[in-house]
Amino acid sequence: MRLVIACAFTLVSAQAQSASSEDAKKQRSSEQLSTVKSEIAKQKSAIVQVSKKRRQLNAQLKKDDFAIAKVAKAMNNTRNSLKATQDKLTSLAKEKAQLNRDKVQQENALAHQLRTAYTTGQHDYLKMLLNQEESSQVQRSLTYYQYLSKARIAEIEAFQATIARLSEVEIEQQQKAKQLTQLQQTQQSQRAALEKNKAQRKKTLTALRKELLSNKQQLAKLEQEEANLVAELERLARQSALAKNLPGLDKLKRKLRWPVSGRIKHSFGTRKQGYLRWKGVLLSAAVGRQVTSIYSGKVLFSDWLKGYGLVTVIDHGKGYMSLYGHNQALLKNVGDTVEPGEAIAIVGQSGGQSEPGLYFEIRHHGKAVNPKLWCR
Repeated sequence: MRLVIACAFTLVSAQAQSASSEDAKKQRSSEQLSTVKSEIAKQKSAIVQVSKKRRQLNAQLKKDDFAIAKVAKAMNNTRNSLKATQDKLTSLAKEKAQLNRDKVQQENALAHQLRTAYTTGQHDYLKMLLNQEESSQVQRSLTYYQYLSKARIAEIEAFQATIARLSEVEIEQQQKAKQLTQLQQTQQSQRAALEKNKAQRKKTLTALRKELLSNKQQLAKLEQEEANLVAELERLARQSALAKNLPGLDKLKRKLRWPVSGRIKHSFGTRKQGYLRWKGVLLSAAVGRQVTSIYSGKVLFSDWLKGYGLVTVIDHGKGYMSLYGHNQALLKNVGDTVEPGEAIAIVGQSGGQSEPGLYFEIRHHGKAVNPKLWCR
């Protein structure tokens, strides 16, 4: 009997221990699940915060790019004004030198005429009257003296005109010299503003790069940027379909100039990220160099696009469009017509690029084509 009781007690004790062990396991599993859920929540919250911060930084980057573009465009205008002013000063200096030469010649001619009139003219006229020469001879002599007088008056008027123009040129030179000094001072101020804006953009880019993305996230980012670009180009294509008078690029293969001279850093069709390929070319070029239109057309887009910075898109007709991205400043507005080789932008590194250069695409009916087939 005692043995039976002992066995029963042992069995009950084992069952109790087993139940206690199961409860402990459940407790541990529950705690682990809570920990995992907590970690997932933290990760989700961190992802949301990173996404929010990246959106804010991208908005700041856009603002920085526009601030730089504004100053860069003003500097470009100032450079053009400086060149025009310097050219005008050179032209005025040449004109002044010529006027001084004319002045000397006219002075000599006038002095000669006056000496001739004094030494011969009046005495001959008086002698003619005293000798009572024939009337026909008197008439011829009078006509001759009138001719000399008119010639002298003409020389005097020409001399006066030369002196007046010389005075005008000297005044204009002074004005242009003053304008040149003011333009140089403006250029210095603009350079200072540009450096300040560049420093701000550098801070924004540094903050963006701290928010590191995984390869998957980077791929998703590039996919979204490319999708945005394609959607915008499709919208522009529908808009450009209304233009019927543009010739297109069909007959221009291997005949067009590149929009900027520089080394091709990334070629059309090469790997970009994951399965993504480059739809255009990335050309290395110095900041400030002019970007030119490859052919005549009409500006369809002139604005900032995430991932591509300041972008100009030109419609060439027959379904052809060219795209120019990562510019420092845009020189043309939507609706402007452009000619081959006309300046449309300034090379930069907008859109978050670490190095300056130009992103360039050619598309036909929305499909990207290799620019090397068109540009020689």
